[in-house]
Amino acid sequence: MNELVTGDAVVLGLQPARLPSRALAIAIDLAVVLTVFVLISIGLAVATVTLDEAASAAIAVATFLLVLVGGPIAVETLSHGRSLGKLACGLRVVRDDGGPIRFRHALVRGSMGVVEILGTFGVVGCIASLVSARGRRLGDVFAGTLVVRERVPTGRAVAVPPPPPWLVGRFAQLDLSAVPDGLWLAIRQYLTRMHQLDADVGGSIAQRLADDLAGRTGVPVPQGVPAAAYLAAVVNERQARDVRRVMAAARRGAQGTAPAPVPVPVPTNAVPAAGLLPAEVSRPVEGAASPAVPSGTSPAEAPGGPPATGFAPPA
Repeated sequence: MNELVTGDAVVLGLQPARLPSRALAIAIDLAVVLTVFVLISIGLAVATVTLDEAASAAIAVATFLLVLVGGPIAVETLSHGRSLGKLACGLRVVRDDGGPIRFRHALVRGSMGVVEILGTFGVVGCIASLVSARGRRLGDVFAGTLVVRERVPTGRAVAVPPPPPWLVGRFAQLDLSAVPDGLWLAIRQYLTRMHQLDADVGGSIAQRLADDLAGRTGVPVPQGVPAAAYLAAVVNERQARDVRRVMAAARRGAQGTAPAPVPVPVPTNAVPAAGLLPAEVSRPVEGAASPAVPSGTSPAEAPGGPPATGFAPPA
């Protein structure tokens, strides 16, 4: 089986993880947890060297429960099913319906992991995974969870149907930071396949997803808004925010890497442009008419010459 089908006959398109990838993820997690456990045990042994055997045994048991049992449970709860090993191998723990796991799921998985992984060195877990059609170990069966692959080959992308026009931009102020990726994936899978479902089944799934999404955002679904339309509008708002974020990052990168303007050298013998010529002293133009002499005045009495007296010096 290559796809996950819920109890309402909805194909979620999630691929269950196979045994080799799960074994590698568990090996990475065990290496990290055992290293932390050994370091803490050595530190506590040095610090409690003066205590009696009963107190030392109690501290050892408490360390085992807190580190080897409580550590993986806390990590899977806080990361919504992605431990360090699963993150490295591209795996994730989800519910049977494709939603994100919670504390009770991680608690059951961690408690059963002590028996089938630590107690039997993984033999029981390997046998259970080989027998199960979806590769689930006993902890997954009792917790109602499944380990799926997040890094799947990309195929033909199916566009999410747009919301009604009267809902576009209505959820611009909605806080979407607390919505996990698993819930987004389940909503997207539903929106791309909702026309293939029965009306009653699709309505119940949409209502359940809408309630889960409203619980994550802290804002109830508006009155009179269908659940499917609400989901489409919120997904559209998330996509719009992603587009704006990418465009803003691209603009910042373009501004940070823009080359400085290169100065263009101006030749020294170039003719200045009009309006930038220096002021010059006006020179008379050859062939131009001389200034007219006022009538009644001889040429000798031109302005600026000595006055005529009628006396001629002897030759």
